[in-house]
Amino acid sequence: MRRIYTFIAVLAIAVSATANTRSPKNEVARNLDIFNALYKALQTSYVDTIDATASINTAIYSMLADIDPYTEYYPEDDQEEFTVISTGEYGGIGSNIMQRLNPDRRTPKEPTRVTNPRKGTPSAKAGLLPGDVFLTIDGDTVTSLMSSKVSEKLKGQPGTTVHITVKRPYAQDSILSFDVVREKISINPVPYFGMMQNGTTGYINLETFNEKSAPAVRDALVELKKQGAKELILDLRGNPGGILEGAVQIAGFFLPKGTEVVRTRGRGLVNEKTYKTTERPIDTEIPLVVLTDASTASSSEILSGALQDLDRAVVIGERSFGKGLVQSSRPLPYNGLLKVTIARYYTPSGRCVQAIDYSHRNPDGSVSRVPDSLTNVFHTAKGRVVRDGGGITPDITIKRPEMSRLVFNIVNGLWDLDYAIKYHAGHPTVLPPDQFEITDSIYEDFKTFINPDEFKYDRVCEMIIDELEKAAEVEGYQNEQVKETIKSLRSQLRHDLSHDLDIHREEIATYLAREIMNNYYHDEGRIQQSLRFDKDIEKALEILSDPAAYKAILTPPLD
Repeated sequence: MRRIYTFIAVLAIAVSATANTRSPKNEVARNLDIFNALYKALQTSYVDTIDATASINTAIYSMLADIDPYTEYYPEDDQEEFTVISTGEYGGIGSNIMQRLNPDRRTPKEPTRVTNPRKGTPSAKAGLLPGDVFLTIDGDTVTSLMSSKVSEKLKGQPGTTVHITVKRPYAQDSILSFDVVREKISINPVPYFGMMQNGTTGYINLETFNEKSAPAVRDALVELKKQGAKELILDLRGNPGGILEGAVQIAGFFLPKGTEVVRTRGRGLVNEKTYKTTERPIDTEIPLVVLTDASTASSSEILSGALQDLDRAVVIGERSFGKGLVQSSRPLPYNGLLKVTIARYYTPSGRCVQAIDYSHRNPDGSVSRVPDSLTNVFHTAKGRVVRDGGGITPDITIKRPEMSRLVFNIVNGLWDLDYAIKYHAGHPTVLPPDQFEITDSIYEDFKTFINPDEFKYDRVCEMIIDELEKAAEVEGYQNEQVKETIKSLRSQLRHDLSHDLDIHREEIATYLAREIMNNYYHDEGRIQQSLRFDKDIEKALEILSDPAAYKAILTPPLD
């Protein structure tokens, strides 16, 4: 029955941590008594045996799901993910893996395979390659296991050996075995930094906020300045956040010591905390651009929001995700762990960027984003207007073209990744990322690689014509003239896969090039390749090359 008491502890903490919903102590005790009595009655009277762990965990997860998506319970046996996120370390072979799933998203469509043996890790040193399909691990067949279970088998104490058998595509001797010695794997929060081609602008890609993020950014910044960087681009696109303190430390590299970066407020004034920079900055004058997108969240928004509020950086890209909630961990009985939302954070201007109010749900239980009309105006240190309630709005917004259904299905169906594996098998070497391009011959080979019988995509024009034909019939317009017109439209707008692939070549080629470079040059190559045709980067370089334009963006307009 120990899970009952774990549940009670979680319930008590969650109830006390929910803003504006605190119940009287007698009401909490009453409901806990009801739950305890109800569960005991089920255990003693229900016709079938009840799995205590499964049923209690269901109750816990259901309760927490009704609070917000960030308050989570981790049983003793399920805390590795939380530890990896916070520390950036785990014991394993250091390889990214993936698996196609059936439409139910719960069963595998195919075995798990390697996508990226990361540079310098045991998997890369042992000789695993992208595309290798896992057959056995330590003698156990894993072809029918979900990738999460395969990952568990690959991880373990550093220094231990794991025996792996794989099937390698496009190889004559396709069944290969490897003895891989596990190591302590450190997730590099800065997978790439370097100088842009103009020779004066440094670039840092920061993918996460863990315990290693601030030191990694510091080292990258110092090195770039040694290489002659006069301006800097800090790329936070796709960064989901992490440790709040990391954002404060990185902000301190660009702001005077003692500058307020963020303030968190829990329930009541006694739970308010201010975070200020504590160390001597590296450079408070270097022109700085921060890149954001719709996946920039949490600590990434703290950093970009603070630099924007203090007029220290120009923010370029898309509006960020809008996560203004702060979580902290709490130990529970029997080595359980609760990650619970304890506060909201506020940038230096006083705004909270949280986009969804989970305490006010729609009648059906769903939640909605705060409409722009209900957001509030705040001001930066120099008086520029910024708003709360929906992420960080860039100073310069870059509109991205909508992805076509064809390209979506190529990427979603992993056709680009599959082709990159085939290409890698047939080409031992390629040009470096700053020179490699998808040539006509490569693209024609990719077109023949796509099997029309297996590749399915929504033919938008044909779907619209089908709907038009139905509407004409329902509305009574389906005469011979209309029929002929629709027939003519069908013949003119009939989809042809080869034709569609040619129309969208430029966009498809960017995905192909990234995947191919990833197979040869790992994360560094993938990022370097993507920067060559990046609209956000182009705009950032344009602004940084024009000091007057850069200064004008950070200066409020005259009334």
